[in-house]
Amino acid sequence: MSLTLHFHPLSSFCWKALIGLYENDVAFTPNLVNLGDPAERATFLKLWPIGKFPVLVDAARGETMPESSIIIEYIDRHYPGRTRLIPENPDIALQARLSDRLFDLYVHLPMQEIVGDRLRPQDSKDPFGVAAARARIRSSYAMIEQQMARGPYATGEVFTLADCAAFPALFYADRVEPLGPEHRNIAAYVERLKARSSIARVLREAEPYFGMFPKEA
Repeated sequence: MSLTLHFHPLSSFCWKALIGLYENDVAFTPNLVNLGDPAERATFLKLWPIGKFPVLVDAARGETMPESSIIIEYIDRHYPGRTRLIPENPDIALQARLSDRLFDLYVHLPMQEIVGDRLRPQDSKDPFGVAAARARIRSSYAMIEQQMARGPYATGEVFTLADCAAFPALFYADRVEPLGPEHRNIAAYVERLKARSSIARVLREAEPYFGMFPKEA
């Protein structure tokens, strides 16, 4: 099998790449990496010195692709399937890439800041940083709520890269900065995404690891 994905099932950015792979039934070998194991960590760092999940290796093409957005673009170009994750229409493709960046930068990363703070020792907590991250997520919720009043998916009628980014960002953000009654469009959007077989599969595979998600102290 040409493709190998180095990942962890609990990692939110890995979910994004997995959704793209599952959406088009792309065959790959999953390699679950335990970064807590020194040997596995050392091997992974040789592959990608930044040490961040996920990383896709394509042995047939001699390519190593880090970063979830780039992985999705790569498989959409070289291993296309029934769902065009980067739309052929250049204007819609640009909108999909923009939405992808918005979900990653203004929902996903602030969520990770909050989760990361939960893992810090008590004397190293950053309440100011956490408050700023929560505010960024709430501002993003308000924008996304309006956006999702216009269509079933992030860019309108078709499922794209943006929706691959949206689900893990919103799923985990809801656990650190819960959606409220004023976010009905977002909540309905998340439920639509859960109904897709690719996303349902990601959730099933991650479920045994949910106990590892750090709770608020």
